[in-house]
Formats: sequence, C-alpha cells, structure tokens
Amino acid sequence: MRALLLISVFLVSAAQAQIQSDWERANEDRLRQSGEKLVPPPPLNRGRLVELKLSPSATSDFRYYVDWGSVSAGDDRIVRYVLVARNSAGVESVTFEGLRCQGEYRVYAVGRPEGGWGGQPSEWRTIPRNANAAQPTLAKEYFCPGRAVVRTSAEAQQAIRAGGHPGTHRENRPIGEQY
Repeated sequence: MRALLLISVFLVSAAQAQIQSDWERANEDRLRQSGEKLVPPPPLNRGRLVELKLSPSATSDFRYYVDWGSVSAGDDRIVRYVLVARNSAGVESVTFEGLRCQGEYRVYAVGRPEGGWGGQPSEWRTIPRNANAAQPTLAKEYFCPGRAVVRTSAEAQQAIRAGGHPGTHRENRPIGEQY
C-alpha cells in the first residue's frame, strides 16, 4: 500500500510539473522557432501600477502604466513588462510586451476582460518615434540607459518605481497617489 501511495505521489508531482497555461501551449512553438525562451506573462497587479510620464510634447488621450513587479530583464537581453493603456473615458488595454534596446518591441499577449491572457505574439516591430507611445519612453528613460539594456530585473523594476533610470529627471507615482 505504501509503495502504491509513493507511486501515486510521484505521478501527480510529475503531471503538475508539466502543466502549462493556455497561453504557453498556444505560443510555445512560435516562440521556440524565434529562439526566445518562453516566459509566461505574469498576472496584472493593479496595486503595483506606476504611471509613465510621456514627453512634454505628447498630446495623447492615453495614460500608460507599468506593473513594476512584472518587469523582468532576461539573459536574452529582452526586458518584459505588463503595460496598461487607459484612455480619458477609462477604457483600458492591457498587454504583455518585450523590448529590445536595439529599437524593437513585441506584444506577447493581450489581457482579456475576464482576466488571463490571449492572442498570438506579434512580430518584432520598430519602436515608434512618436511622443504619444509608451515604448520610446520605456526604452529611453527606463530600460536602455546609454542604449544598453538594464542588467537585472531588480534594476529595471527600480527604474520604473523611481520614475526613470538614474540620470533621468522624471517623476512617477504609484497609481493610488495620483488622485
């Protein structure tokens, strides 16, 4: 009986180690072919949202927020993060993105209204030269100081929480302190 119990525990443990999210299963082949390591998107934590301050020349109706706890800097030199774009009517778009300091970004997944993630990863895109977009600000002010990628996830997370990488003069506040 004890041997049967040990075998059952082993089989359950092995099965749990192989469980993947719907997003991981749907995108595993595509990401493997691109040579990227598979990184599942973290759940959005609204308590960790920090607003990005765009360029003074920005005229967007959108406000952008990053969940600082979702930010990770990988050995593959890609910084990944959860971005929330909110328009003046309060409608939100949530994306899980990656950014390369060579001037590219990609959307890995899109947040669903009921929670969770969906969609297919996009191709790598050139970071727009648009003051109304979040990606140029993230690259220039947070993740690519001197055009080099941040070295660690902690460094990238601290840059978001501090309002920019050291040497920038931006001020970001947690979402709860903005109203």
